[in-house]
Amino acid sequence: MTLDEAWRILSEHQFKRTKNRETLLEYFAEHDKYMSAMEVRNFMAEDNPGISYDTIYRNLATFSELGILEETELNGERHFRMQCDAKNHHHHFICTECGKTRSISHCPMETITGELSGYEVEGHKFEIYGKCPICISQ
Repeated sequence: MTLDEAWRILSEHQFKRTKNRETLLEYFAEHDKYMSAMEVRNFMAEDNPGISYDTIYRNLATFSELGILEETELNGERHFRMQCDAKNHHHHFICTECGKTRSISHCPMETITGELSGYEVEGHKFEIYGKCPICISQ
C-alpha cells in the first residue's frame, strides 16, 4: 500500500486529510513491521503531547477496516502494519519480539480445502509467530 493509495481510499470514504492521519500513515509506511497502538501513541506524542490514545486507536481501527492497515493479535493486543502487496496472495511469519514480518508465498489452504468437501470457504488468514534471526541473536 502506498501513501497515495491510502489517501485515495480515505478520500473515497469522505475522510479528511489531517496532520494526525498524515503522520500516522507516514509512520507506518516507514516501518515494515506490526506495531501496537501504544507504540504508535508514544511516537505521535513526541510532536503532539496532547494527542489522545482514543484518537489514535480510532484512526488505526478505521484504517484497518478500509484495508489500509493489516491487523493481527500479538500477546493479547491488536497490532497494525501497512497493508502489503494485496495483489499477490501470501501469508506472514511475524516476530513476536520486534514485530517485523517475512512473506510466505506458500498457502496451506491448498492442502486444507481437500478436507472441507461440501463447505464453502469465504476467506482465511494464516500467520506463523516466533522470533526472527536478529531477535534470537540478542
